[in-house]
Amino acid sequence: MATIVATVTITTGMAAAPARGMAAGDAAARVEAYLDGIRDEPGRLREFTLDLPKGADIHAHLSGSVPTRGLLGSAMRDGLCVDTTSFVASAPPCHAGQRPARDAATDGSFGDDVVRAWSMQGFTPGAESGHDHFFATFGKFGAAAAHKGEMLAVVASRAAAENEFAVEAMLSRQSGAIGELAKKVGYDPDPARLRDRLLAGGAMAAIVKAARADADADLKEMRATLGCGKNGADPGCELPVRFVLQVTRTSAPEVVFAQMLLAFELAEADERYAGLNLVAPEDDKVALRDYRLHMRMLGYLRGLYSKAHISLHAGELAPGIAPAGDLRFHIGEAVRTGKAERIGHGVDIAGEDGSAGLLAEMAGKHVLVEIALTSNCQILKVCGDRHPFVAYRKAGVPVTLVTDDAGIEHTDLSGEYERAITSYGLRYADVKTMARAALDHGFLQGRGLWRAPDDYVPVPECAGTPLGGATPPAACKALLKASPKARAEWNQEAAFTRFEDRYDG
Repeated sequence: MATIVATVTITTGMAAAPARGMAAGDAAARVEAYLDGIRDEPGRLREFTLDLPKGADIHAHLSGSVPTRGLLGSAMRDGLCVDTTSFVASAPPCHAGQRPARDAATDGSFGDDVVRAWSMQGFTPGAESGHDHFFATFGKFGAAAAHKGEMLAVVASRAAAENEFAVEAMLSRQSGAIGELAKKVGYDPDPARLRDRLLAGGAMAAIVKAARADADADLKEMRATLGCGKNGADPGCELPVRFVLQVTRTSAPEVVFAQMLLAFELAEADERYAGLNLVAPEDDKVALRDYRLHMRMLGYLRGLYSKAHISLHAGELAPGIAPAGDLRFHIGEAVRTGKAERIGHGVDIAGEDGSAGLLAEMAGKHVLVEIALTSNCQILKVCGDRHPFVAYRKAGVPVTLVTDDAGIEHTDLSGEYERAITSYGLRYADVKTMARAALDHGFLQGRGLWRAPDDYVPVPECAGTPLGGATPPAACKALLKASPKARAEWNQEAAFTRFEDRYDG
């Protein structure tokens, strides 16, 4: 596993170029040959994808990312109860029809039942669809997902082990307080008036302050769990962490707007809060009813605030799940009205009005699509040739691979790369580009290492020197010191050099 570092000075002992004088292009070509030789050998391919530098998992819901057994362990430690029919976890004391979660320690069958209810493990569609089972899991294990710092530690440790270089975690903050404020203020169809009312009196400022304190506490807990600052600290300590605030699209309009406003205000005040995303089923009746309204809200706020990034679940739909009319405009609205910089899923792109033109627009605007192959197959039954992954790439739309909810879906980012390689015959050059795209389109602040989006030619300050090398020129070193994004990208390039040396055939 590559050592993941946060500063240039720590990388001084790393090789800056392939060994034995091999040119970088020759090394990459030999990795291509190596991949061709193992793509039908699952064990060696798994080893290859684990070692592959993969940028970051930029579409990952925190509570859904940790292993289900870990959530069950938290429920046991916290003394939670589990309903024996619905498998919903709740605070003690346990009542009739419930069992203590700790019973799973001595009753393996009960533990297995909980894990199946809280995840997609062993799920077979029947009376309940994959879509419904997946979304129901969050309400079942929600009470067990209280320790965000510990969950962040799990995610960061795994990210480092999988050779990722940043953590982006989607989570919710101060939901109760923001809901109470929105309820008190009420809805106003004029977004300017609604914003003014939400900001008046200092209540929103207090919520922002509380959310920043939440981040402090969670990161402190994460670092303590990983042993950061001590000998033998987990490599996950070195990864920069950014939060993407979840906005619940099934809520009342005033609550949705208040959550959006909180995300924009937080991004202005605290660089750890990098953006926002709309979550909950896109096909929910309220989400469908208010979809265009939500996009207008985002467009309005985007015009007032500059720092918060926007990534949107859009087009996570398939025929039979949502009315046909809604499969014709969600992605286009997200890009054009909602000002999305990234699209999560984008599965129904072929059914969008003017699909070819929209694809060209997304390519021209460098709107990246977060491709979640396992998630889309489990939830929407969109797998293999039915998935638009190839169509996006053919149209020149930037893409990267993501997990969505690795714990619920029993996958990881390495597995998503393995699946893409075997399902679509990807070359090493393809996966390298997608790994670079994850950081290029990630929400770390600062200038990137590349001269233009999706270009992957270094900026002038770093041109003409081995990328990821130990002794960058002064101008390049200054960029790396000033920019978290450039540092992460530089570290990934160093890892690619080592990787290509190791797998050169």
